[in-house]
Amino acid sequence: MGYRPLEHTSDAYLEAWGSSLEEAFENAAKALFDTMVELEKVEAVSEDSFEVEGEDLESLLYNWLESLLIEFDSRGMVYREFDVRIERRDGGFRLSARAKGERFDLERHRYKVGVKAVTYHLMKVEADDTYRVRFLLDI
Repeated sequence: MGYRPLEHTSDAYLEAWGSSLEEAFENAAKALFDTMVELEKVEAVSEDSFEVEGEDLESLLYNWLESLLIEFDSRGMVYREFDVRIERRDGGFRLSARAKGERFDLERHRYKVGVKAVTYHLMKVEADDTYRVRFLLDI
């Protein structure tokens, strides 16, 4: 598992990591959905594509997670597998991804907590021996 919860008094503060920036963003998406539902019960039966841009890596991470949260809120989609590609563009970054999952089913997927929003507060993208991202979910 490439993510873990961090201490926070009232919201969900998460850290995700990977050997590449793409893997860290994939694990951030898993952390988002694992916060909301039992991720191990989600089946990868359908696939959706995503494209987001950001002027820096923090805004790219925000836009990525926000687009996934919008899919959950608008279409009831939960995802468990991700294939992320990130490229540097003039003036920022572009993320393209495929996500595999299914429609949320209250009888099969235990609902853990509602996520109201992704926030910029405490958001970080770092690279040292691994790539690490931190983000706060308003619950």
